[in-house]
Amino acid sequence: MSKDLINKILITLGFIFLYRLLAYVPVPGVNLDVVKEFFDSNANNALGLVNMFSGNAVSRLSIISLGIMPYITASIIMELLAATFPALGKMKKERDGMQKYMQIIRYTTIVITLIQSIGVSVGLNSLTGHNGQGAISIDMNTFIAVSAISMLTGTMLLMWIGEQITQKGIGNGISLIIFAGIVSAIPHAIGGTIELVNNGQMNFLVVIAILIIIVATVGAIIYVELGERRVPVSYSRKVMMENQKKRVMNYIPIKVNLSGVIPAIFASAILMFPATVLQGSQNKYLVMVADYLSPHSYTFNVFMFLFVVFFAFFYASITFNAKDISENLKKQGGFIPGVRPGASTAEFLNEVASRLTFWGAIYMGLISTLPWLIVKAMGVPFYFGGVAVLIVVQVAIDTMRKIEAQQYMNKYQTLSAVGL
Repeated sequence: MSKDLINKILITLGFIFLYRLLAYVPVPGVNLDVVKEFFDSNANNALGLVNMFSGNAVSRLSIISLGIMPYITASIIMELLAATFPALGKMKKERDGMQKYMQIIRYTTIVITLIQSIGVSVGLNSLTGHNGQGAISIDMNTFIAVSAISMLTGTMLLMWIGEQITQKGIGNGISLIIFAGIVSAIPHAIGGTIELVNNGQMNFLVVIAILIIIVATVGAIIYVELGERRVPVSYSRKVMMENQKKRVMNYIPIKVNLSGVIPAIFASAILMFPATVLQGSQNKYLVMVADYLSPHSYTFNVFMFLFVVFFAFFYASITFNAKDISENLKKQGGFIPGVRPGASTAEFLNEVASRLTFWGAIYMGLISTLPWLIVKAMGVPFYFGGVAVLIVVQVAIDTMRKIEAQQYMNKYQTLSAVGL
């Protein structure tokens, strides 16, 4: 590894360490024992899922309790608006426009964070422990103001950390924050499983079966994520003569899963938001809705499948621009054998991408729901979903690819310097 790559990895690890430190900084004026008692009793519902994505920051009611989800929610809203309104979509493609676009996302994140933090603060007012102690130890109005400012600061810090990792480190900062939150909960999950086996609440054979399911899920994700359709490309003789000393790629690689980990994150963010808000309600109809949206319900997993499939198609249509690829190919003197350059090439690439995205979306939907269905059929007393595994494996693969790309780039730069 080059010194530059090592520095980027160290910067990434340093920011992730800072993120984990923030998870232990509580909001002032909160009785943490009452909050922990409440989350221990709700570990297997939507609150438990939110707590897992935050790296147990929610159960500690830290300043980053809301995590990066407000930013993701704001990004979803802006992506949908950009796809709906052409002017906003055009602004996103321009360099100066992209800065304004990101600024709008930040302002939207602030609004969503304030709404959610005030909602959490009001909900905590009715929370009491077994001893009758309240979750709030200071004046209610003061607490709402303090918690709103604290959680807004925490979310803004996470957003800044994510941007710094993306710009100065390795990998996508937002994805790595979610990755770190999920991975940090693994030791606790292992300890809880061992305790269940020791108490006789879970058979050791069931644990082996769960491990087999995890290994099979990871293997399937790696197999599909590395899969791609290579569309052959030919170049005119003149172009080949001009580039005979350069490396010319003679195919266009199109991944089976063009949208990456984004659909799973978006779907989780959308489903967790109403489930979390409705969790503390006493209204019987709202309680019924909250039960339907619990991660242990079939309804939740049906919606998860549908949302993942939808966002897989939606995000793939944004990230894969067949028109730009065909125009660049035409400018470089390349063409796909049997396909006319220009509009026909774009149409052909769109058709190939659509077929791949269909199977990629079905794969992501099944990975997000099938492991839970199998584990539920086995009678396991805790939630295990494929979304967490999907995010962890995809982010790990993406980060490794970027590290390898950085290594190759450093090698080429070294060879070029030697040649000069």
